[in-house]
Amino acid sequence: MENCSGYNAANILEVVRQSTLKVKNGEAVYERDSVLFDKPEYNWPLIASLMFISALRKGNLYVIDFGGSLGSTYFQNQIFLKELAEVRWGVIEQSNFVKVGNQQISDEKLAFFESAADYIAAGLKPDVLLISCTLPYLEEPYKVLEYLLSLQIPFLIIDNTPFNYQDHDRITIQRVSPQIYPASYPCWFLSYNKLLEIIKQRYSIISEHLNDSIIDLDGHPIQYQGFLAQLNTH
Repeated sequence: MENCSGYNAANILEVVRQSTLKVKNGEAVYERDSVLFDKPEYNWPLIASLMFISALRKGNLYVIDFGGSLGSTYFQNQIFLKELAEVRWGVIEQSNFVKVGNQQISDEKLAFFESAADYIAAGLKPDVLLISCTLPYLEEPYKVLEYLLSLQIPFLIIDNTPFNYQDHDRITIQRVSPQIYPASYPCWFLSYNKLLEIIKQRYSIISEHLNDSIIDLDGHPIQYQGFLAQLNTH
């Protein structure tokens, strides 16, 4: 953190806010990290996982989207979500994102909360916990993960996350391309096997998948990946 601008820089929220409003108003198809896209690019492993869960829930889908920005994943997949019987998508974010999100972005299906406990306290019973490329940007990812797992949400999706090519955790500085926004922040490359060991203490892995995104670490192209898991009931 001493060598980074950090996640709380006001410019990050502002560019994401502007991009998200354009998506909400139909001026763009979706945004990712504030970058706008005019053609749909669907994350099929994630969609398949969400549709699988909603099928088991008779067409309903209650999601805790941990670290979900201003609803990037929700808006990207709206065309599928709107066909379900009921969707309640709760994004867990920093307080400045939550304030802007609830004032300018939220709708009858999408809302913003500062914690998973706040989502549950609102009377919502989550079907799935979605953690999409968020663990690397937490100061203490395993501590946060242990808390989230203790909530015993029926399904867990880890998605679109890069892991270290070596079997140990590593801390780095990620510098964002100035074309997106000027920023730098700490970024973990976690051990995939270590993460799985922790997850498997409470959940069973249903499927693993690779995402399209690739990041370079030490000259190693690392493909983002994830998995769908179900809470053990015995």
